Amino acid sequence: MNDQQKQTLLKVARDTVEAVIRQKKIAKPESDDPELNAPCGCFVTLKNRTRLRGCIGQFISDSPLIELVAEMAKASATGDPRFFADPITARELEKLDIEISVLSPLKKTDDPLSLKLGVDGIYIKKGRASGCFLPQVATETGWSKEGFLSYCCAHKAGLAADAWKDPKTEVYLFTADVFGADFKDI
Repeated sequence: MNDQQKQTLLKVARDTVEAVIRQKKIAKPESDDPELNAPCGCFVTLKNRTRLRGCIGQFISDSPLIELVAEMAKASATGDPRFFADPITARELEKLDIEISVLSPLKKTDDPLSLKLGVDGIYIKKGRASGCFLPQVATETGWSKEGFLSYCCAHKAGLAADAWKDPKTEVYLFTADVFGADFKDI
């Protein structure tokens, strides 16, 4: 993704977050750029400085990337259940940082320890339980490969910490093009 495409997506995310928080009409994003109109998974993360305020995404979508960014920005701002009791306010907008992760397709792995910390994200699934971490989580936390996998199992998927070792557990790897900016600078 080039800088112009990234800036376009950041502006779409910013405008969507601002509209939903201020309870204004959300404009449907449009672009002539084929890459922004291609279906692709993404996550939108909102932070107040370093404090997480929302993070929602989809791995797979039939929607154009530009539309999915708007949808995930809205969901991140208002639909992350971790923040229902403490929603983002209009006064907080100028303090927000927006981060977009444009995802590669998921690749199933039989060797979870083959993941590259800081490069690969993980999606772990067993039965109806599932959890994921974006690639940047490993860098932010400083976890080892085992810690990254175990914490995802236990705290995101609700599984035993060592569930990633079970052959019945499916582990997928993915990469992400991650970029962001301060809300006020977009």
